[in-house]
Amino acid sequence: MEVALWLFLVLMLGGALVFWRWGSRSRRANELADARAEAQRWYERLGGQLMNLHGDEPAVRQALADAGERYNAAGSQLEQARTTHQFALARETALEGLAYIRAARTAMGIDPGPELPPLAAARGAGMLTKEREVAVQGQTFRAGPQPGSRTPYYYPGGHMQGRPVPAGWYSTPWWKTALGAGAGVLGGMLIADALFSPAFADPGYGYDSGYQDGFGDGQDYGDPGGNDFGGQGDYAGGQGDYSGGDFGGGGDFGGFGGGDFGGGDFGGGGDF
Repeated sequence: MEVALWLFLVLMLGGALVFWRWGSRSRRANELADARAEAQRWYERLGGQLMNLHGDEPAVRQALADAGERYNAAGSQLEQARTTHQFALARETALEGLAYIRAARTAMGIDPGPELPPLAAARGAGMLTKEREVAVQGQTFRAGPQPGSRTPYYYPGGHMQGRPVPAGWYSTPWWKTALGAGAGVLGGMLIADALFSPAFADPGYGYDSGYQDGFGDGQDYGDPGGNDFGGQGDYAGGQGDYSGGDFGGGGDFGGFGGGDFGGGDFGGGGDF
């Protein structure tokens, strides 16, 4: 009798284990299918927008070129994806492309279309709300909330060396140099400091004095006087929430947007 009871318990436990493993595999398969469908949906939407938009203005051409590069990158990622995280990365790249599509439509003077889910890599970066112009190492750099002949390069927002870089339009894609070594990295940080640290861009402050005050060494890029961050001044920031997963940064600057996932599941593939 006792042997039969033990045998019954073993069979019950074995059956429960088999049922649990079957349910776990089924859930993972469903999650994978959902992630694939979600990424594919945004990818196809990006492709459709690219086919239907054309423009001759520099800002339009550049935004569409950036969107096309994200489309190619997302397609490559979809082909290689085998996990939900990889499909989420492809989704993020497609969403970046659609952010450039919205920028192109804005530059064309037409309705940019419906809002997109927040980009994971742009979380907390904010958005430019007024124009800025600074001189760094003998060159003039401009940024602002609207496209123009002097600001034809759009960036959807991200982070550089741990500091936020807001979405907006720029006179040159200076962030590309931040992926380089030596002078390229230093130059990118100097430009970021000049454009976004309060002591640089506010009237009455010189570039050199602001850098010496500590804005160039990564100590504190918060809002010491209600100038730049938190929606008080130059750009209205905010913490976005990406419902599709959690990305630890990584993108256009090797830590900015979602185009280049160096160190992630995809060893590159993006614009910069």
